[in-house]
Amino acid sequence: MSYKGYSARVEYDPRDEIFVGRILGIADAISFHGATVKALTSDFRTAVDHYLADCKATGRDPQKPYSGSLMLRIPPDVHAKIAVQAATHGTSINAWAARVLAEAE
Repeated sequence: MSYKGYSARVEYDPRDEIFVGRILGIADAISFHGATVKALTSDFRTAVDHYLADCKATGRDPQKPYSGSLMLRIPPDVHAKIAVQAATHGTSINAWAARVLAEAE
């Protein structure tokens, strides 16, 4: 589930017979729930909109789920293979890796 760049994990709570979700990738705890997928989706969007409005009202920047930077530690031989692949495709390691990772979805 995704809305305005925020993604969430959803689980079913059998005790209360509802779906419960939590926004991922930020330190602020934002949760939502619904008895149906339609209600869950609506509450998710409301929670994100409320979070963004609260940030604006209090003058703070909303946390972004991900910065776009990804630091990896890989073995030197893998790094070398990636460099060769990027050069073969006439692109930077960063651009090559971004394309390969996007295709892995």
